[in-house]
Amino acid sequence: LFSCGTSKEGESHLVEWNESEGAIKRTYSGFRKRSLGVVQFDTTRNRFLAAGDEFQIKFWDMDNMNMLTTVDADGGLPASPRLRFNKEGSLLAVTTSDNGIKILANSDGVRLLRMLEGRAMDKNRCPSEPISSKPLTINALGPASNVSAAIAPTLERPDRGPPAVSISSLGTIDGSRLVDVKPRVAEDVDKIKSWRIPDISDPSQIKALRLPDSIAASKVVVRLIYTNSGLSLLALASNAVHKLWKWQRTERNPSGKATANVAPQLWQPPSGTLMTNDINESKPTEESAACIALSKNDSYVMSASGGKVSLFNMMTFKVMTMFMSPPPAATFLAFHPQDNNIIAIGMEDSSVQIYNVRVDEVKTKLKGHQNRITGLAFSPTLNALVSSGADAQLCMWSIDKWEKLKSRFIQAPAGRQSPLVGETKVQFHNDQTHLLVVHESQISVYDSKLECSRSWSPKDALPAPISSAIYSCDGLLVYAGFCDGAIGVFDAETLRFRCRIGPSAYIPTYAVSNTAHPLVIAPHPSEPNQIALGMSDGAVHVVEPSDAELKWGGTPSQDNGPLPSNSSNPPLTGQPSEPR
Repeated sequence: LFSCGTSKEGESHLVEWNESEGAIKRTYSGFRKRSLGVVQFDTTRNRFLAAGDEFQIKFWDMDNMNMLTTVDADGGLPASPRLRFNKEGSLLAVTTSDNGIKILANSDGVRLLRMLEGRAMDKNRCPSEPISSKPLTINALGPASNVSAAIAPTLERPDRGPPAVSISSLGTIDGSRLVDVKPRVAEDVDKIKSWRIPDISDPSQIKALRLPDSIAASKVVVRLIYTNSGLSLLALASNAVHKLWKWQRTERNPSGKATANVAPQLWQPPSGTLMTNDINESKPTEESAACIALSKNDSYVMSASGGKVSLFNMMTFKVMTMFMSPPPAATFLAFHPQDNNIIAIGMEDSSVQIYNVRVDEVKTKLKGHQNRITGLAFSPTLNALVSSGADAQLCMWSIDKWEKLKSRFIQAPAGRQSPLVGETKVQFHNDQTHLLVVHESQISVYDSKLECSRSWSPKDALPAPISSAIYSCDGLLVYAGFCDGAIGVFDAETLRFRCRIGPSAYIPTYAVSNTAHPLVIAPHPSEPNQIALGMSDGAVHVVEPSDAELKWGGTPSQDNGPLPSNSSNPPLTGQPSEPR
């Protein structure tokens, strides 16, 4: 964790924090004694820091408090320029004193710019083709979305722009990762090549890791989430105990992100405290619904296992506060997208309570379900909250006035008795308008009017009931777990079945059980092809495609024959057509 700022007296600081103790670990030197503006910074590749100060950009290696180098970007910078690295660390956008933006580049960044320049020039040589009104953009610029328009003239008219300023002292990156600028493959060709369903049953076909566990084995993993940073994995077991695994930055894992290549540490604070939920003495924890939600900055977690809802500090594992004494018990938790102090709490009595943590008060109760709440999902775009319950019903609520907008029972698939009952989970797609609905009988996509647009039910290679399903972080895939231990990978756009991962591929031979299956699937927040599985035998597995495959079910086959008829359902609007 790093932070940067400037006091009213003009004294600037850039520090690294010790996460476990909440104390400063390292203070970086090199700032002007009295800064003329508020210093801002950014990080790249889990190795370098950059901050704008004294009309220039200053760089540090994260492991060294002394400044590495400075760059003035050929002048024209304000006293404290704002800056932002692209995702790969090959480009750095810097504000100028005349309200412009300069792009600094290392050697990989220069190649990236030249590639885009070349494509722009090729376009200009073909006047017969319609010219796109959209400027060329660099996808990897991430949060600095306003940079795109400023870059575009330089890329489209290279003769009018200054040369890229070098930041080559920061080294190079793996050129093979510059995937954001490759030309798009025609969707039809991609579908023709990958329709044949691969069945992955051998450990050599994937990368899989069973996480080390020195704490007393738990019976069941009931909830599992990655931290938003992607560096850790948090599990909640049926005995109300949380387990946190952290990956370290090493030569084999320079990013420090979760991976199946390197085993993480099962982390505990120096005090040895276990993060344990309050329990209901009158009901066994194994029979109680468990729920968990993580704050956006990963600093605290809210959790319940049949007793009061607990708010834990993730650095110390200490309980900050407890609230909502049962009955009824909390069964699902979701943070409000615009205010971390507001939480939607699904309850065992079928109500949804809107609770303000700061003032310790229930703002309102939402009533519309007939059984306990099993899922909650907010959509800022629709300004709505969708709830799902064990009554197999969906309800949509306005988050302005907390009024019910509409409700609908999910449709039973052919051959299944209606009405359906049982746990129903919901998750909004990245577009915030399409909704993934998960029930043991189906995975379905609903639109903003709660109309079902496409659905898939267990059959053929995946006949067992569905135990869990989730979107990948980029919204291009759906991962589903099944009660026989199999994992299904689907295209989110069409729910076309891509591949099956058999339990023999990811469960070690010494641990193979006839009954172990994934109860919960967690998607990595930035690696769309990585998932974690919380198992019915208490184990946690991290699963990724092999280095030869890179993505699930993407191996082209030369003897596929004709493409099978596709679903008649329309694709998700606004969804990218190509995996990252």
